[in-house]
Amino acid sequence: MNIIWRNSTSCLRLGKVPHRYQSGNHPVAPLGSRILTDPAKVFEHNMWDHMQWSKEEEAAARKAVKENSAVRVLLEEQVKYENEASKYWDTFYKIHKNKFFKDRNWLLREFPEILPVDQENKEKVGESSWNHVETEAANCSSRTHCPVMPEEKNKYKKISGPSDGQSKAESDFSNLDSEEHRKGPLKTELFPGSNATFRILEVGCGAGNSVFPILDTLRNIPESFLYCCDFASGAVELVKSHSSYRAAQCCAFVHDICDDGLPYPFPDGTLDVILLVFVLSAIHPDRMQGVVNRLSKLLKPGGMLLFRDYGRYDKTQLRFKKGHCLSENFYVRGDGTRAYFFTKGEVHNMFCKAGLDEKQNLVDRRLQVNRKKQVKMHRVWVQGKFQKPLHWTQNSSKLVFSLLCHD
Repeated sequence: MNIIWRNSTSCLRLGKVPHRYQSGNHPVAPLGSRILTDPAKVFEHNMWDHMQWSKEEEAAARKAVKENSAVRVLLEEQVKYENEASKYWDTFYKIHKNKFFKDRNWLLREFPEILPVDQENKEKVGESSWNHVETEAANCSSRTHCPVMPEEKNKYKKISGPSDGQSKAESDFSNLDSEEHRKGPLKTELFPGSNATFRILEVGCGAGNSVFPILDTLRNIPESFLYCCDFASGAVELVKSHSSYRAAQCCAFVHDICDDGLPYPFPDGTLDVILLVFVLSAIHPDRMQGVVNRLSKLLKPGGMLLFRDYGRYDKTQLRFKKGHCLSENFYVRGDGTRAYFFTKGEVHNMFCKAGLDEKQNLVDRRLQVNRKKQVKMHRVWVQGKFQKPLHWTQNSSKLVFSLLCHD
């Protein structure tokens, strides 16, 4: 996989990169710093960072994937999982509510681009510790859905109802439902967050495990605004009914990102940041490129798309049984939800073809340990940061695609 990545062609960099997007602000060893130096001590902690696989371990992973993908799901059933994807996720959230995933308090440390430049909050976030990874790994060890990340205990205060300063536009659009949303583009210059100077969109917000840690920080940045969407209406209702949801600074709405004709409640080219975390993997591989292309149009020139998702040979992939494979590296869980497992090269090509410049693209390999059962499991995720070129224009987007990327 590393050879494939080294040989892939990089996007051309046109224009100077703003300082806030450069990786120099990160420590030399990002994504955690607990390194296993003595194999005899492997069961002293629940998680180890930056793990290197042996040839034997990688061979075993390849063998496991070959075996569990030998039997494919019948075509008619695959069509059902595609057509009824939102129903399966709605059922998931009806069952689990907001109790399944833990809040992603690690986001602001790993993705400081979520906040405007030179915010004091960014300095505070950078001081947070990664030592909570043990507890989170133990909590998630039995979950096939749960991407384990080092997270802190919930620190944000509960705030009920919109603030007194809520604008009329924000109030009018905060209760968008899917039917109203489908009628067409907004015909007024006013839209939720139209007065904001810094706008963020989280795609696939689920029950709000990213929304509320972000909103907690944005309370001190009144000029910012957070949009969040999910195609499971039950998930969006969980977000909007949460005591910390503030319509004055957040707009949650139902949206199917695979539907190119479905408008967003804001114009193209208005977002500073898009957060795409453990979402793209749930989409059919044939539709991923179209989704990324559409999202890139929402960004301002210089805006950032922040990505994190399952990597190839993650333990979740290895644990699938025969008969759950839809296509190569694409599986369906027992509850009907789906998961794809990426390589770094695939991620590079996909975002490059969408006209975005790559600023970060790495594989996060960790070793998760069940100390009670003396079991070791490899976790693999891919993380990237991709920037819209500063020279971008809508009319020249196709030309930009062809100039920036070479397959």
